[in-house]
Amino acid sequence: MTGKFAMFHPEYGILISKVGFWSGNASEYMKDKINAKGEHMTEFVADYLMKYEINEELSYTISNIASALIILLISALSYFITRKIIVRILETFVAKTHSKWGMILVENKVLERVSAIVPIFVIHAFAPVFPAFADWIQRLAFCAFVIVILLAVDKLLSTVDDIYRNYEVSKERPIKGYLQVLEIIAYVIGIIVIISTLIERSPLLLLSGIGAATAVLLLIFQNSILGFVAGIQLTANNMVKLGDWIEMPKYGADGEVMEISLHTVKVQNWDKTITTIPTNALVTESFKNWRGMQESGGRRIKRAIYIDMTSIRFCDEEMLNRYRKIHYIQRYIDNKITEIEAYNQSMKMDLTDIVNGRHLTNIGTFRTYVDNYLKNHQKVHSSMTRLVRQLEPTEKGIPIEIYAFLSETDWAEYESIQADLFDHILAVVPEFDLRIYQNPTGYDLRRLHAGIDN
Repeated sequence: MTGKFAMFHPEYGILISKVGFWSGNASEYMKDKINAKGEHMTEFVADYLMKYEINEELSYTISNIASALIILLISALSYFITRKIIVRILETFVAKTHSKWGMILVENKVLERVSAIVPIFVIHAFAPVFPAFADWIQRLAFCAFVIVILLAVDKLLSTVDDIYRNYEVSKERPIKGYLQVLEIIAYVIGIIVIISTLIERSPLLLLSGIGAATAVLLLIFQNSILGFVAGIQLTANNMVKLGDWIEMPKYGADGEVMEISLHTVKVQNWDKTITTIPTNALVTESFKNWRGMQESGGRRIKRAIYIDMTSIRFCDEEMLNRYRKIHYIQRYIDNKITEIEAYNQSMKMDLTDIVNGRHLTNIGTFRTYVDNYLKNHQKVHSSMTRLVRQLEPTEKGIPIEIYAFLSETDWAEYESIQADLFDHILAVVPEFDLRIYQNPTGYDLRRLHAGIDN
């Protein structure tokens, strides 16, 4: 074979000899043997066809096509055997050994990626069957080999990160950033090797040329390089993907990601406008991604109602008798009264003055009612945080904040359920002898002027 491309250069001698490709004159004997057998096979098929009065050119075309199909069949068969049999045997062995590292290798499908090397070897080995194209077939096979190795290295580095995360030190000293740098270096080296193979030049010569042009390339393709690197980071870190709901107030973005390109990310806002964000901005600046909420199956409610402080009081007997009729707090009131009476008796409190001892308040009873109401609501997520808490008093009254998660994440349905919840809560506030704080309106002033009591 007369090929003199980069993979047969002395610089590649050690690498090619280790991975099984021919280098220099080390395997000339084997090359000649396979070449002779390949030519013999094609000539045999062509001669056989010419016996049936098929012209010579068509006979050789058919024989080449038949040879190509046979080689493809052999490579497919070798891939099937490797992927479906050998890899499965290795995975079964790893499963039986219960090796944590081995299981992570299997889960990340490192062996499956490496198995793609086998059909590439087959195609490379049978390239001399087609003398006119053998040179290019072997170049392309070598490029495919490099690509498979790069993909396997990518998965292997991810496996290293997964294994490292099993150790406590990973929380203080993460290595994902360093592994990503190694990934970039590996891809750069792989691309240089592929290009040098295709153009039949030494990778060292290519590197020297790239070094001289680096400053100019960085200036011309600055935005493209930043977008490319940002795209890699977005993908590697799974920061954003198509269909994600993101918020980025600086760019006026609040909607679903509809396109991710080299330079821009397009977001369709909920008002159907489209915002274009530089891809690099998603890496260098902060944005909110709602994917976690959607995947968790719970959407948060965090809203407060303001209680007029002048309506807060201790509960008397008449109030407690009315509250006992409310289903969600019957048991609470009975238990609390028993607990409070036992405490007051043990402390020998003089209950002629209501200030002494412990007493139930209407606002505390109201908080318990709201908490039990949410607890029993079928649309409130039972396994996520649920709080009904009193915040610091303000000039608008005392905020009672509801902090809970709905099991419905769809926007329209979520808003409908949230509105129903607060409709009910606002409606029951007067039943606990409380008032909602509201600034005076024109209606209130007219009633005051008319001397009408509320």
